[in-house]
Amino acid sequence: MAVGNQLPSVYEEQVANKPYPLMQLTGRFGNESIHRSAGCTAVDWLSSHPLSGKNDPHLPWWSLNFTEPYYMKVWVEDTAVEDINGILFRRTGSGSAAGGNPGYNKEWARGWDAVGDTGKPVVGADLPKRIFVRWQSVVEPQTYRAWVDIPEEALQIMRKATAQRCSLYPERSSSYLASLYLGLASGGIVQVWARDECYRPVKVARVQAEIEPLGPHLGKSNGHYYPLPENSKRYIEKYGIPYGSW
Repeated sequence: MAVGNQLPSVYEEQVANKPYPLMQLTGRFGNESIHRSAGCTAVDWLSSHPLSGKNDPHLPWWSLNFTEPYYMKVWVEDTAVEDINGILFRRTGSGSAAGGNPGYNKEWARGWDAVGDTGKPVVGADLPKRIFVRWQSVVEPQTYRAWVDIPEEALQIMRKATAQRCSLYPERSSSYLASLYLGLASGGIVQVWARDECYRPVKVARVQAEIEPLGPHLGKSNGHYYPLPENSKRYIEKYGIPYGSW
């Protein structure tokens, strides 16, 4: 396996010993695809489409974003990406996730009411084959880790987001870059969305993470978690944590 940025050593053995089939679609996501139908590529077809975004400005990478249910504070410790060419990139995003504080008049944290934006570009990587994430569920508190396989459906959506304009707003340019979102919730739930050409979040995967046995910060913080915000504390005192709603 080629390495762009190596994974943290504690997970290298897991990566080496877990086989993953190559994705059917390969190639740089903004320019080409080798999934051929009737002698032409999918992107060739989109390029001749009336809504083609071929000549719109685009960045040559995609973004990895994090979101959380309202008031359910998380802290992303580390992520890593293996792209569809089998190259590993580590430290592809960390820090806070997008959330919100809409009030205390109802159980806002139940379910996924919105998919917010906070993340960073995965520079140098092709589209993702799988993603590793380790995060703190601050409201519990608990630390989780997971490998998330990214399905072909997500890759198709990400390609189309930059290759085609939205039919609802054909006068607008296509998306500047493709984007993928990890929703991180209490209990170790990881929900994955890809933004389509109309910037709508499309659910593409959901996995159950495992508990990180070393605890927060891989055991280097004496068990200390990211501080629980006061608004999250107030919400949980009134409504609790809605396990099972994500």
